Amino acid sequence: MKRKLLGVNIDHVATLRQVRGTSYPDPVFAARLCESSGADSIVAHLREDRRHIQDRDMFAIKKAIGIRFNMEMSIAKDIVEVALRLRPHQATLVPEKRKELTTEGGLDVIGQFRRLKKTVERLKKAGIEVSLFIEPDIAHIKTAEEIGANIIELHTGRYADAHTKREMKSELRRIIKASEYAFNRGLVVNAGHGLHYENVRPIAEIPEINELNIGHSIISYAVLYGLKKAVRDMRRLLAT
Repeated sequence: MKRKLLGVNIDHVATLRQVRGTSYPDPVFAARLCESSGADSIVAHLREDRRHIQDRDMFAIKKAIGIRFNMEMSIAKDIVEVALRLRPHQATLVPEKRKELTTEGGLDVIGQFRRLKKTVERLKKAGIEVSLFIEPDIAHIKTAEEIGANIIELHTGRYADAHTKREMKSELRRIIKASEYAFNRGLVVNAGHGLHYENVRPIAEIPEINELNIGHSIISYAVLYGLKKAVRDMRRLLAT
């Protein structure tokens, strides 16, 4: 089985900084620590309200690391303009609501088809790989392909938030089915949202999945045990 890649989202390093308006902890330093500890990519979400990661962070992170930089972003005009100037290795388009604590569900790829297609075309023209964050649903995968994405990230939130083993198994089957379908269509399949040290293994064992993007659980673990250990321990769980 192909080695699973690990993308580490460092948003919540910046959240700690922004709470007090200090210059620390520095997400750029965190990104370099993650790289040296085995991360395959760094993920950062430049939100419209700039609640954690700031524009300057994005440019400093890209310059500081030697691994892929994945920019999570909405399709708001000003955010797209930042992406076109930054030119990250990958842009992952996600839904965004101002009052949400974190991203809630996948993109409405059907309802936003035209806007998404236009944005994907602009980003790809600038040499940026584009991923769409979607539900593990066949219709959404077909639409993502029609929009022009070569990469999808399956939303694992319902699996992670399942209240019973039966519900978790049902959601896992959905993710497996969606992964197989997308992979056979020639798409690169990533996954993420709500994954942590206790639930990640079944997702990591899906052979069609290329990369898992994980943030909150790693940063939370790092508060207690250190960032290097947090990344290395997650890296080991992905080794199947």
